[in-house]
Amino acid sequence: MSAPLFQSSITSLPLLSRGKVRDIYAVDADKLLIITSDRLSAFDVILPDPIPRKGEVLTAVADFWFARLGHIVPNQLTGIDPESVVAADEREQVRGRSVVARRLLPLPIEAVVRGYVIGSGWKDYQATGGICGIPLPSGLKMAARLPAPIFTPATKAAVGDHDENVSFEQAQANCRAALASALAGTGKNGADLCAEARAAAIRLYEEAAAYAATRGIIIADTKFEFGIDGAGTLHLIDEALTPDSSRFWPADQYAEGSNPPSYDKQYVRDYLETLDWGKKAPGPKLPAEVIARTSAKYLEACERLTGRGL
Repeated sequence: MSAPLFQSSITSLPLLSRGKVRDIYAVDADKLLIITSDRLSAFDVILPDPIPRKGEVLTAVADFWFARLGHIVPNQLTGIDPESVVAADEREQVRGRSVVARRLLPLPIEAVVRGYVIGSGWKDYQATGGICGIPLPSGLKMAARLPAPIFTPATKAAVGDHDENVSFEQAQANCRAALASALAGTGKNGADLCAEARAAAIRLYEEAAAYAATRGIIIADTKFEFGIDGAGTLHLIDEALTPDSSRFWPADQYAEGSNPPSYDKQYVRDYLETLDWGKKAPGPKLPAEVIARTSAKYLEACERLTGRGL
């Protein structure tokens, strides 16, 4: 097993950006190399300690869902071996944690789908009787299943900033403005693509949640990202239904009225909530036990969902 990768150092390709978790390099004008590191962000802050094998888990789980849900919406994958696009001495950095993806223009929103009342949604519901302006039945308990999944878009914040929930109408306006020039001549507009993304996100969530239930996992909520090609066709990009982008609960430990234990980085969030650190960079170092248990949770989630260990 290779050492955890906090940050890649590929020199054979131009570096385009480093996100909270992923490093992106240019392969050519049409393709990107996306390396999923072992960095972990919580409350939009990158923590100083990598989580061993996290990048491998995220890549394996996302690839599993891309393949399983490809009939709903096309995705970013090209099928090109990432090791074939870097220098020989850089292959270990990309092995098992990378994809070669199409270059697509991202929609300027996080496509969040919620199936249960938990987290910030629970706080919002207690204060307003709804979530992100969407009214819900009265009397719901913490972690209650919603009558139907709801779409609650958010802005895509820069590294170090916080995503902000917006109304669907604001999300449409953001998409219309951001995609106007790219869609010129296609007969499409950003507002309609936002609506298309909402429909796709809900369908992706519903199918994934139904499958995960057969594996003993509840997907409480998740976020997707979408992009468009030159023809304005919507694609699923970034990651899909991973422990980083989703809240996974073991079905046999679920009960309304309490916050179930989690397979995802909620374990780290819960630990960080016990500290007085202001939720600003640089984040606090994690105890060895928290790192080890978090790594184990990621690996267990991968095996439970995909049926395959790493």
